[in-house]
Amino acid sequence: MTIDFVFDGPDDARQTIVLAHGAGAPMDSPFMNEMALGLAGCGYRVARFEFPYMAKRRVDGKKRGPDRAPVLIETYQQVVEQLGTLENLVIGGKSMGGRIASMAADDLGVRGVVCLGYPFHPPGKPENLRTAHLQKTKTPTLICHGTRDPFGSPDEVAGYGLSDAVAVHWVSDGNHDFEPRKKSGHTQEGNIAGVVAAIDNFVKTTG
Repeated sequence: MTIDFVFDGPDDARQTIVLAHGAGAPMDSPFMNEMALGLAGCGYRVARFEFPYMAKRRVDGKKRGPDRAPVLIETYQQVVEQLGTLENLVIGGKSMGGRIASMAADDLGVRGVVCLGYPFHPPGKPENLRTAHLQKTKTPTLICHGTRDPFGSPDEVAGYGLSDAVAVHWVSDGNHDFEPRKKSGHTQEGNIAGVVAAIDNFVKTTG
């Protein structure tokens, strides 16, 4: 299967950052566009792609649930094979896309992982954790997560026993899309800019 990519940033960039979409929105959602352009502005080559179920939606317009995890992981493996140069490759994505990247990373041997709003558990179901692999991962991982994200609160995350390879950048008053409340004094634009800066620092100091 050939993966269709959307690229931003210079073709000759030293590092490539792969961003997969979340469960419900495509690779060119406003959030994904803003993240990709922000990272491209830092000099990275940013590659976006869609998992099979989302690629089918783009063709026929029918909404589908995500593919099963083995299909998603296999797709990410194919993405990495097509892009190559593992030591210069950071993989990740929004919510589900970042989770799948983090599940595959140790086997793939990439430089690092970036998760944009990690789904630690379904909203309202803190007992259904998706953290087992994050407790033992060896791949340097940066999770950028809003302090108001219903998929995991700061107090909850502090008790998950994440691997020493995992760092968390907390997004001030941010929800799952890093959007804050007006009364907080923060803006989504400012929060995304802060996330871009955190990822830039992470990539430069990793490996």
